[in-house]
Amino acid sequence: MSSVRPLLLGLALISAQASGEVPLLNGGHLKAAWLTAGYPEDSVFRDAVGAVTHDQAAELRLKFRAPRPGPLQLQADYQWLARHGDTVPLAADFENLFLLPPVLPDDERRWWDLTHEISSSDNSAVVQRLDRLAVSWAGEKAFARFGRQAVSWGNGLIYNPMDFFNPFDPAAVDTEYKIGDDMFYGQYLLDSGNDWQMVNVQRRDEEGDVSRAVSSTALKFHGFGLNREFDLLLAQHFEQTLVGGGGLLNVGESVLRGDVLFTDAQEDWVVSAVVNWSYSWTWRGVNISGVAEYFFNGFGLREADYSPQKIAAAEDLVQRIERGELFTLGRHYLAGSLMVEVTPLVNVTPNLFYNMGDGSMLAQLVLQWDLAQNWQVLSAVNVPIGPAGTEYGGLETGVDDLTLGSGPGFFVQAAFYF
Repeated sequence: MSSVRPLLLGLALISAQASGEVPLLNGGHLKAAWLTAGYPEDSVFRDAVGAVTHDQAAELRLKFRAPRPGPLQLQADYQWLARHGDTVPLAADFENLFLLPPVLPDDERRWWDLTHEISSSDNSAVVQRLDRLAVSWAGEKAFARFGRQAVSWGNGLIYNPMDFFNPFDPAAVDTEYKIGDDMFYGQYLLDSGNDWQMVNVQRRDEEGDVSRAVSSTALKFHGFGLNREFDLLLAQHFEQTLVGGGGLLNVGESVLRGDVLFTDAQEDWVVSAVVNWSYSWTWRGVNISGVAEYFFNGFGLREADYSPQKIAAAEDLVQRIERGELFTLGRHYLAGSLMVEVTPLVNVTPNLFYNMGDGSMLAQLVLQWDLAQNWQVLSAVNVPIGPAGTEYGGLETGVDDLTLGSGPGFFVQAAFYF
């Protein structure tokens, strides 16, 4: 019963907000999702959870905003998150497998522990947390915010090497909110329209201590010139120096974007880069937006041999995947996306993620349907393609010809906004 009390309270607050009885509540949403996936016969996951899995997930987000006394404002976003189903035990059964994301977010490595586990069992988990908790100050040319918040940098539309603060998985379907980090963020606007941005993120190390060794400090300059925008970046991230630059420019009626990032890694400087082209047009009265992107992962494995030994030896790569900064094992990737506005309320988007090194790929079809006022349905079908031993076909485990392969998956989510 205790696991559903926050949800019941949230529903009561939604009802109260509708009648204007909660002045600090500034909206939010309630989401419910269904996930199903299949696993091939050679998958090690099949032995653990069966040939087909079914999971359910729910999220309540309440956004609180204090009245602004002059230039100051306080914000807090409360989250209630629940997950139930067949794949929940995988996190415990394969706790040493860095490729598996956590079932629900936690604050083990964040500066502030703002997550509380309400309940957990073999096949379910429920937590409540504050995903945003920050105070901001806004002046005529300067802005500062301290606390839990999210920052997104970079010009990648699918892969984004310059966004190393909790980036989205390129195949993520629901990208409405990034997970927040505990940081200071500042911005100063110049008379020319250019601006400086600064970020400092504090984290905890494996022993639970706040340490400079796991912190991040970054400075970015965003400028305009010659009908194009550009960014310059200098950062210290987990005791490694990062230097980057990028920008965008119009090429006819299309837009060309790109970034390049140099990292002073453990052994040498490593280069990562992304470049993309986007174009929008109308075909037979239908609005269409297309994106084509190339991504070079300098930390990726040079060969198409993704054996457990090769992956384990790539320490910089493994660390970034564990921290959620990278989501790819290889070096060269092509990706494409085509958003088709079937009607003003229905968008269909096929996506393709192609590993040029091993020839495997992930095909995805996303549907977004604005069902009614304040209601939205989001669904996706994912189909991994490739032979065993490839990134999307199923990595080798080195045990009894078993792989980490997964088959087609389906996701559907209904969301209510208030």
